[in-house]
Amino acid sequence: MSDEEFADIPDESDREQEDTADQQDEEDLEEHIPSSPLTEEHVKEGLSLLCKTGNGLQHAYVRLDVHEKQVTDVAILNCFVHLRYVDISENMLRDISSLNNLTHLLTLKADSNLLTSAELSELPYLQHASFAHNRINTTEGISHPLLESLTLSYNNLTDASGLKADQLPNLHTLELRGNRLTSTASIQLPSLKKLYLAANAVEKLEGLEQLTNLNTLHLRDNRVRELDGFSESMTALQYLNIRSNRVADLREIDKLKPLPLLRALVLEGNPVFENGDYRIEVLIAVRRLERLDKDEFTDEERGEAEELFEQRKPQDEEQNLSPTDAEEEVAEELFEQRKPQDEEQNLSPTDAEEEVAEDGDV
Repeated sequence: MSDEEFADIPDESDREQEDTADQQDEEDLEEHIPSSPLTEEHVKEGLSLLCKTGNGLQHAYVRLDVHEKQVTDVAILNCFVHLRYVDISENMLRDISSLNNLTHLLTLKADSNLLTSAELSELPYLQHASFAHNRINTTEGISHPLLESLTLSYNNLTDASGLKADQLPNLHTLELRGNRLTSTASIQLPSLKKLYLAANAVEKLEGLEQLTNLNTLHLRDNRVRELDGFSESMTALQYLNIRSNRVADLREIDKLKPLPLLRALVLEGNPVFENGDYRIEVLIAVRRLERLDKDEFTDEERGEAEELFEQRKPQDEEQNLSPTDAEEEVAEELFEQRKPQDEEQNLSPTDAEEEVAEDGDV
């Protein structure tokens, strides 16, 4: 894709203006949404899964599904302290602070509401939480020690700096698709294994060296041109999806060489994909790859790539002399040429005095 074609893609400012207008329209409509609290009847219909309580002497229903009830308030749940699995998605909720008392909660699904924050008190057993398709604009206040997966896709986030490693020590899956991130720098969670950032506005890959346990990185539909930021410390990364970005130079693929376990790479939809020798050149650059886009490399492709690699090897070794190596080589040659002359001319004062003294003795 050419720069002219890129110019046809709406930039971030256009998107912000459109989103702002849409949001204003929605807010105008929401002002007229009548109050509709969750009722006991809703709760009775949604409760299931009878289990023993913590002391083992009583029983309580621990699953509640009240999705798509068009409710605006779930304050009634403040009393249902034994709930472990809660689905309050597809409602019109702006506030879920009443869930702070649900200290046995394991799974929370709060997608498609009107939330601007996912903040809750620390829930000691919460393992899975989803807040997709809301209006969340901050990641502050998300602190759950056992949380393993967190979904914040399709919100209004511009960074993820509120997610702290010491507050989310067990988080291994983070979904941030469809937000407004322009960089990966704010994601500083070494425990992550899977990171999904598709459909953002990411231009720079930064801070990735901290994600030492990451095995899956999904960056489809962003604005990445350069593959900087990958580090030898990323020893677990196996799957990298950069589909439909702006990578145009095959030499960028060389920046993936430090990734020791990279096995699957998706580059379809980038300008580089139009290169006729695309698959072979990628395989030459990252020889341990097993699959590019949807297809595994064939034995024929591997043979061709290996042959080209060996042919280019002497040339590459000669051309890729670092400035330091080249300087050392020249310096060594000059040193050898000048050595006899220097030995004669560069007598130290002490040597000269000893020579004169020896002549005087004679």
